Amino acid sequence: MHAKVPNDLLNLLDSFPDPKILLDGQYHILAANNAYRREFGHDRKLEGQYCYALSHHYDKPCDQAGETCPLRASMESGEPSRVLHVHHTSAGRDHVEVEMVPVKNGAGKAVYYMETMHTLLRARDGARERELVGYSRPFNRMLELAKRVAAHESSVLLLGESGTGKELVAHAIHNMSPRASAPFVALECSGLTETLFESEMFGHEKGAFTGAVGSKIGLVEAVRGGTLFLDEVGDIPLSLQVKLLRLMEAGTYRRIGGVEPLRADFRLVAATHRDLAEMVREGTFRQDLYFRINVFPIQLPPLRERMEDLPMLVDTLLARLDPVRKIKLSKEALDRLMQHDFPGNVRELRNVLERALIMMDGNTLQPHHFYLDTMKGRRSDITATNPSEEIAPLASLEKRYLNWAAANFEGDRKTLAERLGISERTLYRKLREVESE
Repeated sequence: MHAKVPNDLLNLLDSFPDPKILLDGQYHILAANNAYRREFGHDRKLEGQYCYALSHHYDKPCDQAGETCPLRASMESGEPSRVLHVHHTSAGRDHVEVEMVPVKNGAGKAVYYMETMHTLLRARDGARERELVGYSRPFNRMLELAKRVAAHESSVLLLGESGTGKELVAHAIHNMSPRASAPFVALECSGLTETLFESEMFGHEKGAFTGAVGSKIGLVEAVRGGTLFLDEVGDIPLSLQVKLLRLMEAGTYRRIGGVEPLRADFRLVAATHRDLAEMVREGTFRQDLYFRINVFPIQLPPLRERMEDLPMLVDTLLARLDPVRKIKLSKEALDRLMQHDFPGNVRELRNVLERALIMMDGNTLQPHHFYLDTMKGRRSDITATNPSEEIAPLASLEKRYLNWAAANFEGDRKTLAERLGISERTLYRKLREVESE
C-alpha cells in the first residue's frame, strides 16, 4: 500500500510546466503531473510503477545497473541530486537531466522525493548538422559536464583528439546556456598572424593600416551577448596570448586604430588537442592564460572509447550525406567498421562513409566499399594482450593500468577517480600500493 499524496501537493505538482513525479523511498511513483504523462506516460497508469522500469526499462534500480541513481543519492545525503540519464520518452531514447529534491515534513524528515526531467539534445530547426549523437557512458559523462557548466559564465576548455566534435560540443553548451538566443561565433586560431588576429578579434577603423579602406567590427563585437569559440587555442603564438589574456582580464578592447574602449560581453569556450599543461611547463603557453581559460575542462572521448555509439553515428551521418536514398549497412560492413581504431575519430568516420557512398552502386554498403587508413591511432601503452603471448594476473594488469592512467590523465585525482568508477579514497590507496612495490 503506497502513501496517499495530499491534494494540495498534487495540485502544486500539476502547476509546473516541466515533467515531474513524486516518489517514495522504494522507487515507486506516487503521482505524476500532466507534463510527465505526456512525455513518459503513454496513456497508462503510472501510480505504483517503479521509476526505473518506466524510464530505463530496467528490472532493477538504475544504481544496481551501473548508473548513478539520483533518488539513492538524495536518500543517502538528504540533499538535492542531479544526474544525466538516457530515458525512454515519447520521442524514443533521449538524454534527460534528472533533478531529485527531497520533500520534507515539518520535522525535517523526507516523506517524498520530487523528480524533474529536462530533455537536452533535441535539435532546433535547421540545427541537425550540429546535433550530438551518442548514448554510451563516456559520451553521457561528457554531456553531463557540458550541461552543468552551460548555466554558468565560467570559461570552458574542451580537450580531446582532433575529430572528436569539439565545435559541436561548444554549440551544445551555447544552446543550453542563457546566452542561447545571442550569436555563436567561432575562430580557428591555427596560423593566425598578429595583425590578422587583432583584426579578426577586435576589428579596425578606416585607415588603421594599409588596405583598411573601411571600418570593420571584430568577432568580439559581433558576438556581443553570446559565445565566442576559439578552436585550437593551443596554436596561438606567445606574442598573441597576452592580447587574449588582456581581453579576458579587463573585459574591454579597442579596434585597431580606435581610441574609445569598448566593453566585451561574451562567454568563452576554447578547444585544443594539445597538452596545454605540458606547453606551460615548456614555456610555450602562458600560465596565467592557461588558468584563465581552464576554469572548467571537459575531456571529449575518442571514438574508440565509445564504439557502442558507432551504429547510431553511421545511421546519422549516412542520412546527412545522402538524405534521398535509404542506405543500408551490411552486417559485415558494420563489423569491419567496428574493428577499426578510427585515429581521426568521427571526422574520419564521416570521410570513410562519404567515399563509400561514391563507390557504392546500390543501396547497401559492403566492406569492399570502405577505404580504412591503416595508420595507427594514438593508442595508450596498455594494449590488448594476445592470450598466446602473455597470461598476467588481473591484479598486475590493474596496477599497470593505474600507473598509465595516473601518468596520462590531465585532470585532478578526484576526476580521475570518477572516470575509473571508484572513490577518491580507493584511488589514493591503490596508488600508494603501486608506489610501495
